[in-house]
Amino acid sequence: MRGYSKLIAVHLKLAMRERIAIFFNYVFPLIFFFGFGQALGAGRGGAVTQVVTMVLVIGILGNGLFGGGIRAVQDREQNILRRYKVAPISPLPLLVASIATGWALYLPAVVLTVGLARVVYGMPLPHAWLSLLVLVSVGVIAFRAVGLIIAAVANSAQESQILVQLVYLPMLFLTGATIPLAMLPAWAQQVAQFLPGTHLVTGLNGVMMRGESALEHWQPVVVLLVTAVVATFISMQLFRWEKGEKLRTSAKLWLAAVVVPSLLLGGYQTVTRQQIKKTHVLYRDMMRNQNVLVRNARIYAVEGASGGSAVIESGWVLMRSGRIVSVVEGVAPDALAESADVIDAAGRTLLPGLIDARVELTASGGPFEQSPPPAVEESARHALASYLYCGVTAVRTVLPLPPPLERLKAALESGEVLGAEIFTCDAKGGAGCEPYEARAAISKIQAGEPYVPALAAVEGMVYFYARDPGLLDLPLVRQAVPAGLLAGTRRMLQTAAPLARGEWRRWLGQHSDALVRAQGAGAVLVAGSGAGSPLVFHGPSLQRELALWMKTGIAPATALRAATWNAAVLLGASDRMGAIRPGYEANLILVDGDPLNDVTALERIAEVIFKGERLDREALLKE
Repeated sequence: MRGYSKLIAVHLKLAMRERIAIFFNYVFPLIFFFGFGQALGAGRGGAVTQVVTMVLVIGILGNGLFGGGIRAVQDREQNILRRYKVAPISPLPLLVASIATGWALYLPAVVLTVGLARVVYGMPLPHAWLSLLVLVSVGVIAFRAVGLIIAAVANSAQESQILVQLVYLPMLFLTGATIPLAMLPAWAQQVAQFLPGTHLVTGLNGVMMRGESALEHWQPVVVLLVTAVVATFISMQLFRWEKGEKLRTSAKLWLAAVVVPSLLLGGYQTVTRQQIKKTHVLYRDMMRNQNVLVRNARIYAVEGASGGSAVIESGWVLMRSGRIVSVVEGVAPDALAESADVIDAAGRTLLPGLIDARVELTASGGPFEQSPPPAVEESARHALASYLYCGVTAVRTVLPLPPPLERLKAALESGEVLGAEIFTCDAKGGAGCEPYEARAAISKIQAGEPYVPALAAVEGMVYFYARDPGLLDLPLVRQAVPAGLLAGTRRMLQTAAPLARGEWRRWLGQHSDALVRAQGAGAVLVAGSGAGSPLVFHGPSLQRELALWMKTGIAPATALRAATWNAAVLLGASDRMGAIRPGYEANLILVDGDPLNDVTALERIAEVIFKGERLDREALLKE
């Protein structure tokens, strides 16, 4: 052991004298630190942990591939290794000393990077320090060992640089080290599963963002450790003491063994998609942890149980880590604007995310599905994305969820999939869960009882029986509903003969009258569209429901309360949604105009914020 320790000490002294070692371990990563920090907006909160992970991985790659892959070749060309051979000494101590030197050189860079993130961007210090150290150490050891293989097969320093770049560049751009993996095309995400750097990025993100332990990432840890052992062994087999020494042809076959662990894990991940799912969850966490400031907005806050509605004519709302932090009247301080993603909402109204208390996710809204029909999970996934596109952040489905939709619900809750939150009717049913006939026959409505009229579903049946495509041409419907579904529905309506619709016309009148009676009796009105019924499509259905309320004489303020606070109470979620107040989830919709005077303003959507994340509405419908 004394021989190993002396070699390590010598290597450390020599490395500290080399400018290239100092540059790649300390200066080079800091260039990326400030560059990524500026590009990703690390000062706004959420991206800073992603920046730290990217910088650490770039440093690990540079330490291992450049430090191990080029330095050993230089030692061979300068006949330094030949002197060790005369000593005499075997290759193993030299290889171990190189790996240990790389590890010891890089640890201060980890402390420096995390410290700068804390000082410059205010990042909380990692809770799982030990797990961070384990993952960094395993990464350094594995890539240092891979670098030593490159050194063994390269015949010159120039050739080693070429070989290092061939390994380094794919690791740099396809693993999430420079571009978040979730932003890459699907094919690139699949290819990335076969690169060891990808699993290192995901593991470090999990530790930094979620405080996960190294044990939760045991698969990549094991693969990197096996890679380190195999690469060290291969380096021994290929080791050359002198630059004129020829590499045995049979020894080159050992090179195939170093990629086997990564190929096995990549194949497993391709089948299970666990790593890709985790990547998307972590990316969602990053987006939701951003600081977002909406300023100069008219704010419809809702006072909750008091029965009124708080309207701030001009104020600001600050969101952090997916929650509302402040709701204040007046002008936002400049200091907040500097550390947040700012939305200037002049002339616009900010409301709580809308809630549809009656939908049927297992139906599409068209009498016939597209040809071929999509799987129920695919159809529901698009439906829930359409709801977010239209500012509806939560829905309650009437029918029990089949297993595919239970899986989808779990994916939504984890952040793997983006869509409106799903609630379900309980076994006892309740308001909005009963059949239309039962609600149409209501003769006595009690004060304080919730009432969900679902006028849009009844109107849809009127148009359906008349074979009238008028509902298909509503602007928000054309934006949010799949073109194939609309086209198929239109063809069916054009070719089928009209049916008697008098009964449904009477039902629409009965439901409209019941809504007016319910309000007069003091019932708690709750908005639910019945989306999934014929010609009532998922996404824009709630806006249509509220427009029908206006025709009965219901005031816009009453309708908005029914689609926010009252719906949240019915769903048992009024402690976290349905209002704009500190501590609540940052589920918000920003619209042009004032829906308190003109409810059609709900169709003029400027921004949708879901759990603190500003959504790209157009991208929602493409996923």
